[in-house]
Amino acid sequence: MTLQPLTPVNCAALLQPGCSLLQLDGEILLFGQKGWPKRSCPTGVFGVRFKHGEMKLRAISFSNDSCYLPPLRCPAVCRLDPYDGFPESYLIHGGRTPNNEISSGLYLLTMDSRGCNRKLMLRCKEKELVAEVPGARYGHTMSMVQSHGKTACVLFGGRSYMPTAERTTESWNSVVDCPPQVFLFDLEFGCSSAHTLPELSDGQSFHLALAREECVYFIGGHSLTSDSRPPRLFRLRVELLQGSPLLSCETLETGISISSVILTRTGPAHRYIILGGYQSDSQKRLECTTVSLDEKGIHFEPLETPKWTPDILHSRTWFGGSTGEGSILLALPTEGRPSQPDMHYFYQVSFQQEGECTEEGGTQGCSQESTDYDDSTPLEDSEELYFGREPHELEDSSHGEGDTYNEDDEEDESQTGYWIKCRLGCQVCPNTWEPFYSTELHRPAMIFCSRGEEGHWVHAQCMELSETLLFRLSQGSKKYFCLDHGGLPYQELTPPRQMVPLKRTPMKVKDRKTPLIINMSPTKKSFFKRLFD
Repeated sequence: MTLQPLTPVNCAALLQPGCSLLQLDGEILLFGQKGWPKRSCPTGVFGVRFKHGEMKLRAISFSNDSCYLPPLRCPAVCRLDPYDGFPESYLIHGGRTPNNEISSGLYLLTMDSRGCNRKLMLRCKEKELVAEVPGARYGHTMSMVQSHGKTACVLFGGRSYMPTAERTTESWNSVVDCPPQVFLFDLEFGCSSAHTLPELSDGQSFHLALAREECVYFIGGHSLTSDSRPPRLFRLRVELLQGSPLLSCETLETGISISSVILTRTGPAHRYIILGGYQSDSQKRLECTTVSLDEKGIHFEPLETPKWTPDILHSRTWFGGSTGEGSILLALPTEGRPSQPDMHYFYQVSFQQEGECTEEGGTQGCSQESTDYDDSTPLEDSEELYFGREPHELEDSSHGEGDTYNEDDEEDESQTGYWIKCRLGCQVCPNTWEPFYSTELHRPAMIFCSRGEEGHWVHAQCMELSETLLFRLSQGSKKYFCLDHGGLPYQELTPPRQMVPLKRTPMKVKDRKTPLIINMSPTKKSFFKRLFD
């Protein structure tokens, strides 16, 4: 068991609370963020690589027949192992976009192909559901069950906005727990059905769901109604009979009070490790637990925890995901420390013993990161514990390996792009941005701070520049610093010396014939004028 710090290479701002880590065809994929400020990655899906203590991202492309996949945070993610000739894939339902819009779409993410340089290309298809369709939500779970030779998907829990009829001016953006209904749908025909069970009486969000054959176990979770994390544990049994399915639920006594956990699988059997999560709004769960499923039920065993660093112990919030069997990527915010240039600290937690295989083949758990934020709602779950801001940038980054996608082949839009790193006190909201200067067409006006080796871009609006000054600074070649680095303008290049042009007299051409000049009196001039007129 090891805890290794990671150094992000120009990608720290892309990993935000609510993101999902998927393992597809041996690669780790980051999903849930907006795209790169270049045309190289409009999909918002990135490949994650770890090498020599560094973490790097590279762009992942979609096939031409793929649908648009929005950047969803805290969606329900379920892995589908290969079956009946179908490749391994992921189901993605719901989630919350960076614009605080809640989705109700169901997407199927599969691998399309690999190029000659091992570049991965994905295919995304939206699947339609009919009959009793689950509404838009986030913080819920999806699990696959198998019974009588059939396969179905179980969806449960989550949060959504308050119904429109119940909203007021003060509670217009308030979220509530979804009704405790269990949705069952098959992927072949897309038929969905809703089931109400007496044991499931309260809403449940950001819980953990583990499935084995026809049983699904719901562990922990947060309830907005009681604002608590009761140690709940339910076992849902689904029998896919010939006619209609039969569902039954049982309440068990060995639950855990936890929400927003990080889950990783440790082998082909149904054996998992739980790390992270929250016991209360202000207390993280620092213990680790091993969970195993068998014919008799579910079993919990305490596990030795890594040696936590002071940053982890004193941080109020953390998030992450599984990066393979027995491996977890852990992130925690820097809490606004000026000495830390990145927004988050990153660690890789490995539960593999020495000598074990470390190939990336684990599965993504169904746990969700409860880390959204909403200005109009009170402190709920671990959502309001997130300290940070939207990812405004990803500066130039290359993987440094032979199969790295070369961003330099794309048109460089980083100097005029939208998602550019700004100063810490930036007040420009990317989701509600409107043109501030008459010279702006499609992008906010930016200036370049020359501080450091690479410098960084700053919104001119944040610098409180007038349009006249902005226009003047854009003329010529000048160096200046932003407000955080000494003010503006700080230094101008030495203007070129004005050279007085030399007076050049035309050179006389040798043997040049001068025109004949005839001296005439005024009388003769008058005569010739009348003659020719």
